[in-house]
Amino acid sequence: MAYRIAGKYAAACNCALVCPCPYDGPPTGDNGECRGLLVFSIKDGNLDGTDLSGVDLALWNYFPSNLTSGNWTVGIVVDDGASDEQAQAVERIMSGQEGGPFADFAPLIGTYAGMERGSVSLSANTITIGGRGEAQIDPFTGPDGSETTVSKAMFGFAPTFKIGRSSGRIRADQEVEARYGETADFEYSSEMGAADVRGRA
Repeated sequence: MAYRIAGKYAAACNCALVCPCPYDGPPTGDNGECRGLLVFSIKDGNLDGTDLSGVDLALWNYFPSNLTSGNWTVGIVVDDGASDEQAQAVERIMSGQEGGPFADFAPLIGTYAGMERGSVSLSANTITIGGRGEAQIDPFTGPDGSETTVSKAMFGFAPTFKIGRSSGRIRADQEVEARYGETADFEYSSEMGAADVRGRA
């Protein structure tokens, strides 16, 4: 079994200012927890002949502590426009069943809440998930107007990603205010590990 998916992602969570999760710090969301939504918009990809181009899906998370402490709760939402075959394929990828970087995260998951169907979209830097809210991500910029980035984070969905503020209401297993956001292009495959995603030193 082999897959490759590539596209753009955007994420929002309730951590204050800059989310500590990428460097395994304790979350700064309400009650010292991180609750977030992340939308993957797949531009092109496939899993063993199943075309995944154009599929949008969301991953929601509840992290009760720093990431390496585990006991994560995660679930996914696959856009209604995807076929059942496409939905089952991306669920296998995101749950780690097909190897690759998500398989490296699987041992840290305490509860997998399963897959649901709903409307999922990523437009510019706005993520919208039916039944789970909407958030706008506004990148931080420096004095010269360049966007602030993080590279080679311990936990990251891309080697380099833009960070900023987010606004809106999102629901992981509870509804919270979105505060932190990030976005980047991504590419994952069954041959990659988490170290490949974050960019090896």
